[in-house]
Amino acid sequence: MFIRLHDIKTGFDEGEYALKAACAEALKVGKNSIEKITVRKRSLDARRGRPIMYTYTADVVLQKNVRYSLPQKAELKEYEEKYELPKVRYSGNVRPVVVGAGPAGLFCALVLAECGLRPVMIERGKCVEERVRDVEEFFSKGVLNTSSNIQFGEGGAGTFSDGKLNTLVKDREHRGRFVLENLVQAGAPEEILYVNKPHVGTDMLRRCIQNIRKRIETLGGTVLFEHTLINIIPTEAHISGIRVRKGDGTEFVIDTDTVFLGVGHSARDTFHMLQKSGIPMEQKPFAVGVRIEHKQELINDIQYNGIKNKKLPAADYKLVCHTSGGRTVYTFCMCPGGEVVAAASEEGMVVTNGMSNFKRNGENANSALLVEVRTEDFGSDDVLAGVEFQRELEKRAYIAGGGGYTAPAQSVADFLDESNTKPLKNTVVPTYSRGVRYVDLHEVLPEFITEALSEGLHCFDDIMHGFAGDAVMTAVESRSSSPVRILRDKETLQSALHGLFPMGEGAGYAGGIMSAAMDGMKAAEAYIHSLNGKQA
Repeated sequence: MFIRLHDIKTGFDEGEYALKAACAEALKVGKNSIEKITVRKRSLDARRGRPIMYTYTADVVLQKNVRYSLPQKAELKEYEEKYELPKVRYSGNVRPVVVGAGPAGLFCALVLAECGLRPVMIERGKCVEERVRDVEEFFSKGVLNTSSNIQFGEGGAGTFSDGKLNTLVKDREHRGRFVLENLVQAGAPEEILYVNKPHVGTDMLRRCIQNIRKRIETLGGTVLFEHTLINIIPTEAHISGIRVRKGDGTEFVIDTDTVFLGVGHSARDTFHMLQKSGIPMEQKPFAVGVRIEHKQELINDIQYNGIKNKKLPAADYKLVCHTSGGRTVYTFCMCPGGEVVAAASEEGMVVTNGMSNFKRNGENANSALLVEVRTEDFGSDDVLAGVEFQRELEKRAYIAGGGGYTAPAQSVADFLDESNTKPLKNTVVPTYSRGVRYVDLHEVLPEFITEALSEGLHCFDDIMHGFAGDAVMTAVESRSSSPVRILRDKETLQSALHGLFPMGEGAGYAGGIMSAAMDGMKAAEAYIHSLNGKQA
């Protein structure tokens, strides 16, 4: 039995003793009466006009026979809520195959492996150790490996990001806790279990991913890198196998009646293959825009109201604006103390993304600044029209950048003035890893995008004064989410082709590391439920 206390506050620069004292005060007991405190959640409250505080949810265990007063914001708990692995009553006759080693694929395979089902996981890219070298070569020399880059390879696109682990998905089954606990076991800091906006950074996430892969293999799973899905083999209305191409160009068939499809939002060749195979898909709205960079010091000053203290973390922000034209403009994947990176996966195209290390100690802050794109903007009923919309923008960005994967950029002040002069109005040095060329972004992006961005910048400047001042924008941010949805049954999570389980961000059912990992777990659970039904 323990007591869960909510809304416990301490000063942000106070130590653990302050939390114990605050819990004791809330319960009207002495500090020595507390046997154990487990922090369940901690968030930083830096709202203007108030002292900066930490707000906690904490589980408190008291010494036996201690009398206490239960405050209003508290509850008695008999046990800690945890994720329960599904029970397997029938294991099937063949090994399930997981396509894609991103968050959805990794955690789908992990659940299957923990349940004794020995999955085979294939990934077109390389293991994360080799993938890092390919990415660094692209950053430094512009040599793009189209199968091993920021989009493709072990860990998925999130490997080269800020490693954010928060999600808005309702989680009554505690899948999110399972993900976090496994990341901690794989080397992530224990604080991700309780901080309000957990992150591990790209540097730490890479190590965690390797250890999760090793765990899958220890449990009997098989992981095959540089193996690309090129075709699905159906037998009537059920999948019977897949054709795979190895890195050396040879092809072979894997016989299986179950395939989990976690290919990520950039697997455009896979989308084309699915379309030709008659797998039901639909167009899906997404968003495009730019990466905006400020000095991190400016963001700290704005968010902390000018308070400077080394104990304060690098500040972040999340902004949304509904424009007069009906478009939504918003920030996404904000990377405090991070850098803007070259994220292309196809030759002759420029794509930007953001990345931070765990310490978030870079000079600049960056975020995607996005405008919603609706299916009617695609100009076609083709299910893959959104893919072509993205490609066209990425090609235009490549040309505007002058080739070599240099990206087009413009200061915010010049953009709002509709001027293409060189950036004399800002001091922010762009961090984009292939370098930038200053141009007029109105000539690169569609008019409905630039109009919405302009209005959004003014709106955000009203919220965070200075946001539309000393800053630079780099184009194009086009891979914020998948442009298609691979349809699946709401109950079984299977495609119309039975045995095919679309999952994760690429299939259109997630939007980040955590939600993708949780969706992969859901797919594994649905499969196990179907297996158990076969036994019956």
